[in-house]
Amino acid sequence: MVAHGPFERTHADRSARGRFACVGGCLAALLLTVGVGEPVQAAGPGNRAEATAIIADMRRVVTDMGVERLETVRIGGIDQWVSIRGHDRRNPVLLMLHGGPGWVSMPTSWYFQRGWEEYFTVVQWDQRGAGKTYRAHDPGVIGPTMTLDRMVADTEEMADWLRREFGKERIFVLGHSWGSYLGLQLARSRPEWLHAYIGIGQMTDAPESERRGWAFAFEQAERDGNASALAELQAIAPYAEGTEGVTLADLMVQRRWLNHYGGMVHNRTGGQAEAAAIALSPEYTDADLAAVWTANRFSMDRLLAQVLTLDLREIDRLEVPLLLFLGRHDHNVSSSVAAEWFEQVQAPSKRLVWFEQSAHEVMNEEPGKTLVSLVQHARPIAERAGDVPPR
Repeated sequence: MVAHGPFERTHADRSARGRFACVGGCLAALLLTVGVGEPVQAAGPGNRAEATAIIADMRRVVTDMGVERLETVRIGGIDQWVSIRGHDRRNPVLLMLHGGPGWVSMPTSWYFQRGWEEYFTVVQWDQRGAGKTYRAHDPGVIGPTMTLDRMVADTEEMADWLRREFGKERIFVLGHSWGSYLGLQLARSRPEWLHAYIGIGQMTDAPESERRGWAFAFEQAERDGNASALAELQAIAPYAEGTEGVTLADLMVQRRWLNHYGGMVHNRTGGQAEAAAIALSPEYTDADLAAVWTANRFSMDRLLAQVLTLDLREIDRLEVPLLLFLGRHDHNVSSSVAAEWFEQVQAPSKRLVWFEQSAHEVMNEEPGKTLVSLVQHARPIAERAGDVPPR
């Protein structure tokens, strides 16, 4: 026990009186603000419509030069849905290409994207066969058009439409997972359209990524003494070997245990939280929600087998700046494979940012660092090109 002298006691008394005075003053200010006798009631949402209305109002763009649009654009001969949001339409445009195929990011963008909109005009696009775009068309008609070439062509058309719509010579493209394949193809074919290419969960050598993901899951299962996991993983071995694509059934086994051990979302057992958050999307109607997982499977059935055979290591040079945001614990699309590709690829400038507390869902797992990284490393490229509002 420490005995305090007279000075310490008097100082403590003064400090205590000061704190009480502050509390009283702050309470008085609060009462003056809300009105005496008018209790503040925070009524919780009673259903999905009320919940999404709250989110929509909180994130409503009210700035003088803002843009907030939810509409279809004619791309590749069909109407495709986009959300376009930003505080100042003079900001650089950033097109996000979602993963999957069919794992849409528009309905969770209410969570991770809000800060981006102060520095970029952000475009979320539900690709052909995914999300709201899937529901807008007859699957029997769209199905035969679901090819890699068509998806790449759609991406080019969307990027060009945005350039023309906002009067921009160049835009940013951010590809996540499957979207990183589309983004990389755009960076190769139309470098003059881009300020930079940004990859999250970057695809490179897909078969090697699959093999490393299987090895990660097997190693974790051995360490855990998980007999069920070991038996299921051994049953699909050798996994992703040879020239044949991985079957969807084998992929689901690998992903089940990879996700269980945090290879998709660090220190979680999968993407359940993100999947649940889709239900809070202001952009999605009840009918859109009812179809979102059917659309996801529709896209995977038609594209995934080809995607898992892709080897992009032949891309050894880009004519645009390259930014990679990689989760240190990403085994869904191996960040170690992507980092190896990054070391050998040539670009006018390149930067790799590691997210130490993330796996595959970087923008959801570390949204603050994602925002800071975009502002620190991407926006200055547009500033140097004069593609920002005047100060």
